[in-house]
Amino acid sequence: MKTYNYWEATMFNWEGVSEFVAVAEAESFTKAAKQLGISTAQVSRQVSALETRMATKLFHRTTRKVSVSEVGRIYYQHCRQVLNGLEEAERAITNLQSTPRGLLKITAPVTYGEKTLAPLVNDFIAKYPELEVKINLTNQNVDLIDDGYDLAIRLGQLKDSSIMAKRLGSRTQYVCASPDYVSTFGIPHSLSELEQHNCLLGTLDYWRFQENGKTRNVRVKGNLICNSGYALVDAAIKGIGIIQLPEYYVLPFLEDGQLVPLLEQNRQPKEGIWALYPHNRHLSPKVRMLLDYLSEALS
Repeated sequence: MKTYNYWEATMFNWEGVSEFVAVAEAESFTKAAKQLGISTAQVSRQVSALETRMATKLFHRTTRKVSVSEVGRIYYQHCRQVLNGLEEAERAITNLQSTPRGLLKITAPVTYGEKTLAPLVNDFIAKYPELEVKINLTNQNVDLIDDGYDLAIRLGQLKDSSIMAKRLGSRTQYVCASPDYVSTFGIPHSLSELEQHNCLLGTLDYWRFQENGKTRNVRVKGNLICNSGYALVDAAIKGIGIIQLPEYYVLPFLEDGQLVPLLEQNRQPKEGIWALYPHNRHLSPKVRMLLDYLSEALS
């Protein structure tokens, strides 16, 4: 008696599946055979063997037409999903061995793009010179799909859940002021005391903090509103007021003493640095490899 072999059974169960799907989609044994590059007789034999094994008719055949039976439609849906998965797996493996090439469109906030992203992308281009990269640095949110972007870098909290996002790293927001400001106006010891101080604003009219383990937005006001972080840093160094900005604006000035940190006990947990990309089933090698490169560099 022959011993049951799982792998033999598995391989046997695959026989006829590709032929069945091809006939179902072409509605013709002849067309299916042409697509598969085999004879019509071979397609017919494989499908007949499949029907025998499953003890059901997958097609209704006449001299003029081939149509999928009701059972065949159900079977086709499952087989198509399996074949899609196999095709996707093969593309993934093939792409792993590919070299990134062609056009890559990226958008990012201006300052973060200038200081952090662009140098990293330049290093990536140096490794893969077959790439052509277009970087648009803007603080406006662009439409990735309509404007044809492969990748967008976003900072902080994400609002749009309809696109894919990968966390690349994190940033820390600091509240700080100059020693001259502190000596003149004092130090705010609690969030409620901020209303007594000149808070210099960017694009938002509130600052984010952590209080009792929860995120709290505090509305602040002051005599300067500007969408440039560098301009706000300059104003703070000159003693005009207090600022809240990410570390890449203020760390050098905190380290050399031109600014001092405030409300450290209420500092918000690190915010995400995100890469956003269209919801595709499979990323192209150039996008996937850049994501991996940025993630490693920024983590």
